[in-house]
Amino acid sequence: MSNQIALFMGWIGLFAPVALGAIGSILGCSIAGQAAIGALMETESGHGRYIGASAMPSSQIIYGIVITFSLNRPMSAEVAPGLFAIGLLASLALMFSAIYQGRCCASAIYATKAKPEIFGLSLAPAAIVEGFAVFAFVFALVISAAIPA
Repeated sequence: MSNQIALFMGWIGLFAPVALGAIGSILGCSIAGQAAIGALMETESGHGRYIGASAMPSSQIIYGIVITFSLNRPMSAEVAPGLFAIGLLASLALMFSAIYQGRCCASAIYATKAKPEIFGLSLAPAAIVEGFAVFAFVFALVISAAIPA
């Protein structure tokens, strides 16, 4: 039975980056999108900036897809724990990064409504949060090379 559990955990690790990356992107884009809609109602211009900022958290699903492809290999009880650990931990980082990036984008949109000239600078926190997603992404790609195929 322990082999069955190991295999089950391996499959979770394999597909978690796509699933949790998608959940994070959905929530992050929703948070920022709601702020963008509010800004559209209150401003006469800059609408493209608001929509663009609200899409920033969508990149984490792309990272999740690439991680899943990099982890894809024949499943066995020997490789399953590594797949589980890398996949689950990287996907949690992607999910939280997307959610908090959405919050940063929402704040940038709110600030830009009042002071449009600070739009670029107000997105700096969202870019920093994206950087952490990139770190998790690169870590998962590098460490997945150590798992036997």
